[in-house]
Amino acid sequence: MTLTAPTPHAPPEIGPARTHRLTTANRRTAAAEMRAIVAALLQVAGHGSLVDSARLCTSELVTNVHRHTESRLVHVEVVLGEDEVTVRVYDDQPHPLPVPTGADSAHRECGRGLLLVDGLADAWGTSYYGAPRATTKAVWFRMVRGGRGAS
Repeated sequence: MTLTAPTPHAPPEIGPARTHRLTTANRRTAAAEMRAIVAALLQVAGHGSLVDSARLCTSELVTNVHRHTESRLVHVEVVLGEDEVTVRVYDDQPHPLPVPTGADSAHRECGRGLLLVDGLADAWGTSYYGAPRATTKAVWFRMVRGGRGAS
């Protein structure tokens, strides 16, 4: 018996994590649509304790795409692990988002969503993709069962 290499279009092997990719138009209702879908995925996957925090974080990140970019589409990737969840929100505007700092940051409207994400998520950050210059940005957060975002 001879083994051959898999074809480039073969489906990925199923492992302990499950990945869901969602896309919607970058419109006013995108945040509501994505937070509802992410909440449903987490609930079905047994991550009910993370639903409320993940819903809020997803809403904030998708809202940032709507308010601060001219991307036509918003892509959301949800990776469901055994004990953790990672959500990435992609856009095609790779400039950094404003993050408030200093004493007046609690009173500024712009950037407060990222402060909420920072307070609820166990980890979060920004990743840039494309070569030789970044063409896509993903702002992501990770929540762990029993961590900060668990209720």
